[in-house]
Amino acid sequence: MKPTLLIVDDEKTTREGLRAALEERYDVYIAEDAKAAMNLLESENFEVLLTDFRLPNEDGMKLIARAKSLAKPPICILMTAYGSEELAVNAMKQGADDYIAKGRLQIDELEMRIARALKQQTLEVENVSLRKQLDAKFGMENIIGESPVMKEIFDLVQQVAPTRATVLIGGESGTGKELIAKAVHQLSPRVRQPFVTVHCAALAPTLLESELFGHERGAFTGAHERRIGRFEQAQGGTLFLDEIGEIDATIQVKLLRFLGERTFERVGSNKTLSADVRLVAATNKNLEVLVKEGEFREDLFFRLRVVEIKLPPLRERSGDIPLLAQNFLREFARENRKNVNDFTVDALEALMKYAWPGNVRELRTAIEHAVVLCRGDRVTVRDLPNSTRFGGSLEPVPLADKDLTVKAAEKQLIIRALKETNGNRTHAARKIGMSRRTFHRKLHEYHLEGF
Repeated sequence: MKPTLLIVDDEKTTREGLRAALEERYDVYIAEDAKAAMNLLESENFEVLLTDFRLPNEDGMKLIARAKSLAKPPICILMTAYGSEELAVNAMKQGADDYIAKGRLQIDELEMRIARALKQQTLEVENVSLRKQLDAKFGMENIIGESPVMKEIFDLVQQVAPTRATVLIGGESGTGKELIAKAVHQLSPRVRQPFVTVHCAALAPTLLESELFGHERGAFTGAHERRIGRFEQAQGGTLFLDEIGEIDATIQVKLLRFLGERTFERVGSNKTLSADVRLVAATNKNLEVLVKEGEFREDLFFRLRVVEIKLPPLRERSGDIPLLAQNFLREFARENRKNVNDFTVDALEALMKYAWPGNVRELRTAIEHAVVLCRGDRVTVRDLPNSTRFGGSLEPVPLADKDLTVKAAEKQLIIRALKETNGNRTHAARKIGMSRRTFHRKLHEYHLEGF
């Protein structure tokens, strides 16, 4: 399909001449004034607008300004009288993409200018698309799941990330809270600034205070020099406080002040400092219970929980286990240079019925263990950790054929779910932890639409 080009000139011979010269390579429209041009621009999508500066009633620069305000603005090239370079430069500053002098207009040069502008526009569109893809990839690359609850979490992360809101992430150990925190940062305008992590449970209260806010020389025994704290290190970026439920009352007060005023003092100093830092916190404890028990400040809890993201344990999204397992399998097979590319159905069955108290972190470790011990090209039950093989507490998923691949086993799971729900696709999808969209895609993939 030819690119669309709108030529605007009040001189009939000029616009007709340009159309004749350019219509072989472009789908050319013409207009004699700005009003007619805008009617066309608002009814058609044009790649290029080529307009004379001098037009009846409204000059070409005003037309370009109006064209650039459209949802899909065209490339705008202004034709000026010979010797009007100053006018042309001003036009470029106000939004024109290029200009050309009519007095020495050569069709070859005009075609070259249009082609160059179109190529530049294509590159810019591709770059925007690539940036979005990279943001999505590097923001979410390690957060895997197709279950409905994970889809909701993905949507929530993408919605909250561009804002300045403080985020509280809850969930059991091993559910991926730090990955979510990194995704919030990676998908935010702060992505080029630091992402700083503090594991609050790993430090005694006095050390944690110094770690967060820094200290002056001589502030306490062993403070031989000034130390910059994590708030200052995270300037312009994101500070992730893991296990926020472990901090003591003194630090809670200081955090509350920072969230209210964005100010703090180093330990041993009276000088007030400020920092532009977004706070993301995580906990595996129930902070509401800690508030009721008087162990956590209610006002700090509400300051932290502007947006709350609750991560489900792996046992509540077991439909994601095959997807996660395959991803970890590829990672560790590549890392250990082993030709392991699948699971036997017995191994998959064991993974599916185990309760995973350590959640995704435990699954990842189990798959690494299995890949290291695997002797063939498929992980078997004997390659899995003993706890995984024999410690399952969920209902087993009976799969008859022991030589099935993961895909074939997944197909059997879908068929079984449909049978148990009398063909109700919504209930079947929910039963195996898939979103309806994914479930319907799988039905098509496995030719089960008529089931």
